[in-house]
Amino acid sequence: MRTRKNKSLYGIILMAILTLVVSACSNNGNSSPSPSASNTTPSASQPAESGQAKDGGSLIFAVASDPIVLNPNYAGDRVSLTIDQALFAPLFQVNNGQKTFYLADSLSLSEDGLTYTLKLKEGLTWHDGEKLTADDVVFTLEKILDESQNSFLRANFVIGGKPVQATKVDDTTVEFKLPQVSPAFEAALVQVFPIPKHIFENETNIEKSEKNKAPIGSGPFKFKEYKTGEYLTLERFDNYFGGKPHLDSVTYRVAKDTNAANLALQNGEINLKYLDPQDVATIQATNNFEILPYSEGRLGYMMFNQKSDTGVLNKKEVRQAIAYALNREELIQVAYTSLDYADPAKSFLTPDVLYQTNDVPTFDNDVAKAKELLQTAGVSNLKLRFIVQTGNKAQEAISLYVQQKLKDIGVTVELQSMDSSAWVAKFLDQKATDYELAVTGYIMSFDPDSYSILFSSDGSSNYSHYDNKQVDELFKQGAGEGDATKREGIYKQIQEIVADDAAIYPIAYTKTIVALDKRYGGTEEAVLKPVVVFEDLSKIYLK
Repeated sequence: MRTRKNKSLYGIILMAILTLVVSACSNNGNSSPSPSASNTTPSASQPAESGQAKDGGSLIFAVASDPIVLNPNYAGDRVSLTIDQALFAPLFQVNNGQKTFYLADSLSLSEDGLTYTLKLKEGLTWHDGEKLTADDVVFTLEKILDESQNSFLRANFVIGGKPVQATKVDDTTVEFKLPQVSPAFEAALVQVFPIPKHIFENETNIEKSEKNKAPIGSGPFKFKEYKTGEYLTLERFDNYFGGKPHLDSVTYRVAKDTNAANLALQNGEINLKYLDPQDVATIQATNNFEILPYSEGRLGYMMFNQKSDTGVLNKKEVRQAIAYALNREELIQVAYTSLDYADPAKSFLTPDVLYQTNDVPTFDNDVAKAKELLQTAGVSNLKLRFIVQTGNKAQEAISLYVQQKLKDIGVTVELQSMDSSAWVAKFLDQKATDYELAVTGYIMSFDPDSYSILFSSDGSSNYSHYDNKQVDELFKQGAGEGDATKREGIYKQIQEIVADDAAIYPIAYTKTIVALDKRYGGTEEAVLKPVVVFEDLSKIYLK
């Protein structure tokens, strides 16, 4: 499920991360541990699309559920991440190996590889008019590292068991001291969206703070109104450093019923919506929408909850047997209608990640072998509970397919449907033991170290409860290995072990599909982005 892609989801995970929606992605050109030094800064350049831009108007964006938390240090679901992207500005982002600077003006590394110096832009402000300075960046990292604050981003900034140290040099300069060389540090820093010190410095529990209900950010839009179960509206922030946004407001309309949301889209009540592959033809036929399929660097997979109260999925042979009962290509056709929207996946790393390989052990379409493994494990009359988001067509199709296929090996699957909000809450509850199977996905960073939060035994987003001490040790080695060849060998070994353990059942590297009303432009400047659709919503305009 915080996809915000990266050790989170984001970067969350993850759910989108979770509810995450899926994608055949091509390699984005990352071929070295750190992004290219070629940098850009967002600007108010002329739009590339046909049709003149005009200021004003609103955008209505359909989302599947209410946000979980409007704070980038904690957001892990797609809806929260999407809204936070408009509310909070990042330090910088990376696309195709190149940095685009937002709050930051530059990032440099010392010759010994142990100190990063970050320069902020001059004149930055929060939505309430207070100055945004190095104090806010240092405060944000300190709170991420504070164990009592429970940010899932914390593991990104603990290197070799020691925390990164952030120090203010002056109002626009921050130094990050690393305890050891870390090729993955920039991939971690890209996930940092500063939060205001003057708002949160006296809060004992930032995640649960009432101040998250009317957040103060630095992004192109500021909080206006939220009505649970119905909508959340943001309004233009005129002092946005990247230039005044074109739109007056953006409203995120909670639309849990997919069919009703598609009808609202066709009726003009909604302007932007994710599409299931099964619905593309219908929406395209109206000729009123631009269909935008794009790679998110996302893996869609079936999760095995190894801590369910039955304990049956703790056995590697049982997980392998389930995998043998399935056919990945059939699953892709059932869930995504076509290989145009999904590529078969075998590794837990996505193709855009350094050192990814699909040359790993797999367990494919062998009913006899599946039955043999169940017998070896001493398991019979197995019953599994499969949680499914109502209205999520891919999940529903996959769950029905799995139910039928496992029936062929003597396993009964009970489908438990629930609305999106309840499903996300269940999935994120690491103490939940009342289910065995779920279909989800994640979008992470371009650096494989980010995946340690998913597959290390103590990982903050290890929802499968996978536990392999060798994998834990290899992740620690990979995080601090400066030799690219050695690092590649470490992560290839991790991929092989996780695949052989059948820690998850990878289905596909999928594409996300969104429909945008043709009256809107600016999509190229806004940049299609994993999880959140647009990296910089200020660039979207009405023609």
